[in-house]
Amino acid sequence: MNTMILSEYLSVLIFFIFSFGLSCIILGLSYVLATQNADTEKLSPYECGFNPFDDARGAFDVRFYLVAILFIIFDLEVAFLFPWAVALSDVTIFGFWTMFIFLLILTVGFIYEWKKGALDWE
Repeated sequence: MNTMILSEYLSVLIFFIFSFGLSCIILGLSYVLATQNADTEKLSPYECGFNPFDDARGAFDVRFYLVAILFIIFDLEVAFLFPWAVALSDVTIFGFWTMFIFLLILTVGFIYEWKKGALDWE
């Protein structure tokens, strides 16, 4: 019984050993054969072709984070809404009202964000 299981997974084991060995060989060859000439252009950070003129760890406006969070929330809404819409003919009345309540809660949250001025960019 054990020999049958081992014979089934032998090809997978050979594949992993071959893949690991080939990866090590390619990585070693690239390290040995590549020229290691580091000049100032290669060591400098690339910023649209210009020399960096400011620290990369500067202050970042919170509104960008807010827009990103709102995007994630409404992107998840679509991720939940699409399968529901595809299976709408199979969904019972309970599923319909559950999705209606879900959309209502998201709409109330969106209106709250709008009224608080979180979407104003000024």
